[in-house]
Amino acid sequence: MINKDIKMIFVPGNGDDCPHERWRPYLVHELSKLGVGTINLRFPDPELARREYWLPYLESLGADENTILVGHSSGAVASMRYAESHRILGSVLLGACYTDLGDENEKKSGYYDDPWNWENIRNNQKWIIQFASTDDPYIPISNMRHIRDQLQTEYHEYDDKGHFGEGVQFPDLIEVIKSKL
Repeated sequence: MINKDIKMIFVPGNGDDCPHERWRPYLVHELSKLGVGTINLRFPDPELARREYWLPYLESLGADENTILVGHSSGAVASMRYAESHRILGSVLLGACYTDLGDENEKKSGYYDDPWNWENIRNNQKWIIQFASTDDPYIPISNMRHIRDQLQTEYHEYDDKGHFGEGVQFPDLIEVIKSKL
């Protein structure tokens, strides 16, 4: 029996301000079958996804020790930064990076201003699942593998999922979450 207090918060990437598109509706539907509550909302400041807005917003949504953060792209970066100073149940990182990739908007986000505290991120949650794809047009696979090594994630690498955008479904993710719960 799954603990009914467990919830998932979907943390989108920058520019993704529509919670009812891409793969999120599929995950909400599948997770509801498991009895997992989901929070799938628009985030403030969707174009830049700035740390100064997103981390307090996650806190206001009640992200705590019974919460799984599902972060995509900049949302994965926000999830990691949140876990540096907050206890959560676990996280799912899709298309994550740890550098600003030389992109001005990423630099403006504020996530890369401080050194990463990998140990805190690891220790403030029970598990971390990571999904990466070698054909991601935005995030080099070396960034994703570096995160894997630093956080010792449960790592799933593909060669055909791109940046986990339109049309990508995640039956693998549902199975992994089932095993964690």
